[in-house]
Amino acid sequence: MSTSEIPNLKSLLSSRRGGGFQSRRGRGHNNPGASTENIEAVKDSVVQSTDHDAATSRLSCVELGYLDDPFAAAFVTPGEPMSRRLPLLNRGTYVRTTAIDHLIEKFLSTSPSSPKQIISLGAGTDTRFFRILSRHGASINLVYHEFDFPAITSSKVGAIERSPTLSSLLTTTTNPTNAIRLEISDDKTRLTSERYNIHPIDLRSLVDTNTPTTFPNLSKTTPTILLSECCLTYLPSATATSILHTLVTTILPPPTPCSLILYEPINPHDAFGRTMISNLASRNIYLPTLTTYPTISSQRRRLKDAGFEGGQRAADTGFIWKEWVGEREKERVGALEMLDEFEELELLLGHYCVVWGWRDGGPDGAFTRAWEGIEEQVGDGA
Repeated sequence: MSTSEIPNLKSLLSSRRGGGFQSRRGRGHNNPGASTENIEAVKDSVVQSTDHDAATSRLSCVELGYLDDPFAAAFVTPGEPMSRRLPLLNRGTYVRTTAIDHLIEKFLSTSPSSPKQIISLGAGTDTRFFRILSRHGASINLVYHEFDFPAITSSKVGAIERSPTLSSLLTTTTNPTNAIRLEISDDKTRLTSERYNIHPIDLRSLVDTNTPTTFPNLSKTTPTILLSECCLTYLPSATATSILHTLVTTILPPPTPCSLILYEPINPHDAFGRTMISNLASRNIYLPTLTTYPTISSQRRRLKDAGFEGGQRAADTGFIWKEWVGEREKERVGALEMLDEFEELELLLGHYCVVWGWRDGGPDGAFTRAWEGIEEQVGDGA
């Protein structure tokens, strides 16, 4: 369910490959004869299909040199012709990835030998764990979990099975006498191991807290980052709130230190935002939390209300590009391809934000120390 950079202008939509979601119109949401179940199934299918855009956008950035990710090609359909994304969208994907990498690296480097955990919601084909493992080595004390629809996890598990590089990376250990074993379910939707786990789940099932939910190798006491990259935004706001409540009270009960990193669109009410919403609706894509939390200030309040009272910070991706990316790196990125639409880029980056909040348990303040000094945006910048 992880999405690509969503194009916000009609000119960008017309240049995209395929028109994939347009073909779904007239089925489900726009068909008055369709059943509620069929409508929801079509919506779910559209959301799941955004992961294809995410994978191809990531590979576009890798092939052009924006990102260093040797694992991106493994999760794109073999033999599928690649389509280079527009420079505007490549830049957006770069900023988004760089921002989240920066926050996670700060967390991992704080007390590096202590155990840590990451739970990625709607992870799709995201390669972040493989990049972390490649960068830090097999000694890193991290357990990584991914939650997503079974249709998505089966595709990812299959890609890992087909790739000797990925399988070998997951089983490499610093102790040759105690090899790490991968276990894959018979239906190929679940992968479990000591360090990496893929869980097939519809997140909406977490709303019912009366139904016991257990996940192999998931610790209830280890300091944990919850990561949602345009995942919860597809859900009704009340549902997203209920899912977060279950995660931070039942799956990670206090006083377990935990944090939430969100990447979501913002500012739906200006001309650019209205065009964004209209274009997405034409593709049967709806983002309910966008109108509930339209600004970075409201996103901060959202995290505080969800129980992340240790701190809440936020910045739009325009601020992140200006303040988090060094001048030498800006020059490197700027030289990769010609970009003329600087005003459009500024608008695009101003309509997405990264928000992070935390709940520190115990006296050490792991998250407070990890994110101390990271610049945030004052006000909404819009």
